[in-house]
Amino acid sequence: MELTSYYNITLVFISILIAVIASYASLNIVSRLRRSSGMVRYIWLTAGAFSLGFGIWSMHFIAMLAHHLSIPVMYDTFLVVLSIVLAVVACAIAFAIVSIGLNRGLFIFIGAAFISAGIALMHYVGMEAMVMDAAIIYDPLLFVLSIIIAFVASLAALYLFFYFEKNANQKYTHLKKIASSLVMGAAISGMHFTGMAAATYESMGIDHNHAHAHSSAAINTTVMGFSIGIGMFLLLTIILASTFLDRRFQQKTDQLQFLDNMYQSIIMTANDAIVLADSNGNIIAWNNAAEAIFYYKENEIIGKNLDVIIPVNYRKAHNKGLKDFIASGKEQIIGKSVELEGLRKNGEVFSIELTLSTLTNDENTYFSGIIRDISERKKNEKKITELVYRDPLTNLPNRRFLNNYLSLSIEQAAINHQSLAVLFIDLDRFKYINDTLGHSVGDHLLVEVSKRMSKYIEKKDMLARQGGDEYILIFPQMNHQHAAKISQQILDELLMPFHFEDNELFISASIGISMYPEDGGEADLLVKNADTAMYRAKDNGKNNYQFFTSDMNDLMAKKMRLEIGLRKAVINNELELYYQPQIHVNTGHIKGVEALIRWNHPKMGTVSPAEFIPLAEETGLIIQIGNWVIETACRQAKEWEIQGYAPVRMSINISARQFQQTSFVDTVMEIIENTKIDPQYLELELTETIVQDPVYAIPVLNQLKEMGIKLSLDDFGTGYSSLSYLKSFPLDTLKIDRSFISTVNESGKDAAIVKTIINMANSLDLNVIAEGVETNEQLLSLKQDGCDEYQGYLFSKPVKALEVQELLQKCMEEKSLEQIAEV
Repeated sequence: MELTSYYNITLVFISILIAVIASYASLNIVSRLRRSSGMVRYIWLTAGAFSLGFGIWSMHFIAMLAHHLSIPVMYDTFLVVLSIVLAVVACAIAFAIVSIGLNRGLFIFIGAAFISAGIALMHYVGMEAMVMDAAIIYDPLLFVLSIIIAFVASLAALYLFFYFEKNANQKYTHLKKIASSLVMGAAISGMHFTGMAAATYESMGIDHNHAHAHSSAAINTTVMGFSIGIGMFLLLTIILASTFLDRRFQQKTDQLQFLDNMYQSIIMTANDAIVLADSNGNIIAWNNAAEAIFYYKENEIIGKNLDVIIPVNYRKAHNKGLKDFIASGKEQIIGKSVELEGLRKNGEVFSIELTLSTLTNDENTYFSGIIRDISERKKNEKKITELVYRDPLTNLPNRRFLNNYLSLSIEQAAINHQSLAVLFIDLDRFKYINDTLGHSVGDHLLVEVSKRMSKYIEKKDMLARQGGDEYILIFPQMNHQHAAKISQQILDELLMPFHFEDNELFISASIGISMYPEDGGEADLLVKNADTAMYRAKDNGKNNYQFFTSDMNDLMAKKMRLEIGLRKAVINNELELYYQPQIHVNTGHIKGVEALIRWNHPKMGTVSPAEFIPLAEETGLIIQIGNWVIETACRQAKEWEIQGYAPVRMSINISARQFQQTSFVDTVMEIIENTKIDPQYLELELTETIVQDPVYAIPVLNQLKEMGIKLSLDDFGTGYSSLSYLKSFPLDTLKIDRSFISTVNESGKDAAIVKTIINMANSLDLNVIAEGVETNEQLLSLKQDGCDEYQGYLFSKPVKALEVQELLQKCMEEKSLEQIAEV
C-alpha cells in the first residue's frame, strides 16, 4: 500500500536557506584557493569542502524533517555518516580541480560534475539511511532528472561565481556572488526535491523484529535534529571563522591589492613587453606591449611555452641556456641586456633586447623578462653601416670594408698556413662609354658588371668596389691555378654584350693578381701589387690578366717618372714634331706630310710615342699635347707657304679623348684663325675608336667639314671596320695600315685586301694613302692597283721641319725641270 506524505513549508524554506548560505560560504572560501599555497591552501580547501558538504547534508536532513510520512522513521547511523563523508569528499575533489584551472572551462565542467555527484550521492545514500516499515521506489525519469538538475545548476553556479571573481572590479560584485550562491543552492535544493518527487513509499506492514534489528544502529528524528544543529553550528563556526580571518587579512590584502594593481598598471602600460614565465618556460603573465610586439593576445599565450616567441633555429640553444642558467647561478646575466631574435605570431623574425630577472617562491623559480623591439634601431644601424661600409650604387662592400676584411683574411691565412689571392679589376674603355652615353648608362653598366662577377664568389670570398670602374676580389684559400681560372672566366663573362634601353654595350677588363704570402703580408701592399699587375695587363693590350712580379715595381716606377716628366715636357719645350712626306704614286711629288710627335727627355733621351702616348691618354695630358700638336703643325705649314713653297696638306692624328671634348671644334677653329692656315690644307686623321659612336661623331665631323677641313680614316681594316663608316661619315681619305703593305707582295690575302680597299675607295671617290711603303716592289704593286699616295721609308723616314723644307725645295726644282722638258 502506498503511503501518504506532506511537507512542512517552514522547514522547507529553512532547508533552502541553509543550502544558499552554505553555498555562499563555501564558494567564498574556495576563491581563496587561487591566492593561497602550501598548507594554507589545504586549510582553505578543507574548510570549503566541509562548508558545502555539511551544507548539502544539513539541507537534506532538514528537508527530510519537513517531510512527514504516516509511519515512524529512524535513520541508519552508518549511512548518515557515509552520506556526510561522500558529500565532503566530492566537494573537496571538485574544489581542488576547479581551483587549479579557474580560467579553463574543462576544469569547471569537471568540478561541477563532482559537486553534483556529491549532492546526488549524499541524497540517495541519506534516503537509504531511512529506517521504516516501507520500501522506497524511484521513478527512473525523475531520478535521472534530479542528477541533471544538480549538474546543470552546479555548472552554472561555478561558472558565474568564477566569472564574477575574475571581473571583481566591476560593480555589484557582492550581489553577483550572492546570485551564484542562489544558483548553487538551487542545485542542491532542486536535486533534493526532484529526488524526493521521484520516490514513492510502499508499506510492508508492521515488523517488530525489523524495527528491533535496526534500533541499535539507527537514530531517531530527535537525535537527527541535534545532529543537524551540531552540523549547522560547525557550518556557522566555519563561516564566522572565515569572516574573522577575512577581516584580519582584508587590510593587508587591500594594501597588497593596491600595490598589485599599481604594478599591474605600470606593467600593462609599459612601452616594453613584460613577460613572466615559470622555470619550465611556461608563460604566466603577458602585458599590452607584449601583445603589440608579438601580436599574441593574452588569452592566446598564457600557459604556452616561451618557444612560441623564439625562432625555431634558436629554440634548442635557448632551452639549454635556460636550464644551464638555473643550474649554474642566476647572477651571470641578471639585469644585463642581451640582443636576441624574436618570433611574431605571423612568423616574422625580428630583433629584440632582453633584460632578465628572477623571483623564487616556495623553491620555484620564475623569470621576468623585459623585452624591447629593437628592429627599427637595427635597421638604422644597418643603414649607417651600409653608408660607412657599402657602395651606394652597387651595394658591394666599399674600400673601408674591403681593407678590414682583407686584413682579417690575411691573419687567418697566416694561422692556417694558406694562400690568398687578390684580384684588382679595371674596366677597359669605361670612361668612353660613361662620357659618350651618359652617367646613367655608366651606372647601369657598373651594376650589371657587379652582378656578373658576383656569380664567381662564394660565402668566404668578397667582391668590393674600389671606386670608379675598379673592383677588387678577395679569394681566401686560393692558389695560382685557381686564380688564373677564375680571372679568365670573369674576362669571358664581361665580353658578353650588355643591354640597356636601346644600347648594346661591349666592354672588357684588365685584371691584376697578387698572392699572399709571396707578394706581400699586408692588405695595402697586396692591393698595391695587384694594381701594378693590372696596369701591366693594360699595357699588354687589355682584356687579359697578369700576376704580379717583382720587376713590375721597376716598370711602375719608370711609368711614374715618365708621367712626371711628361707633365713638364710641354712647359719645358721638350716635345718636337717630325714630319713624314706623303707622295703621289704616279708623279712622285709631295702631296702632304703627316705630323708625328717626339719627346726629347733630358735624361732618358728620345722617348718613343708608343711609350708616352698611351700614358698621355690615361692621364688626360693628351688633350693639352694634342692641341699643341695641331697649333705647331699648322704654324709650320703656314711658315713653308710664306717661304714660297707650294702648299702641302698637313695631316694630324687626333686621339679619341681629344675628339670627345665639347670644345674640340672651337679649339680647331681658333687655331686656324691664329695660324692663318687655309683649312683645305689641314687634314685630321681619325681612328676607328672615334667613329664607333656615330650619334656623337657625325655632328662634329660635319662641323669640321663645313669649315673646309679634310678628314681621313687612319689604319682602315685593322679594327672594328664597318662599311657604314664610309657611307655615313664625310671622309676624304682612307689610309691603309702598314701591316697589310709589309706583306702585300708575299701574301695573296693581304694583296687582295689592299686591292679591295683601293677599288672601294676609288668607287667612293676617296683618296687612298698606303702607309709603311719600304720597297719598290710594294710601290709598284700599289701603283698597279690604283693607289693614290704612299708614305714610308722608301721615300723618307719622319724628319724635322728643316729637312722637309729641303725635300720641298728639291721637289720644287724637279717640277721646274719637268716643265722645262715639256716645253
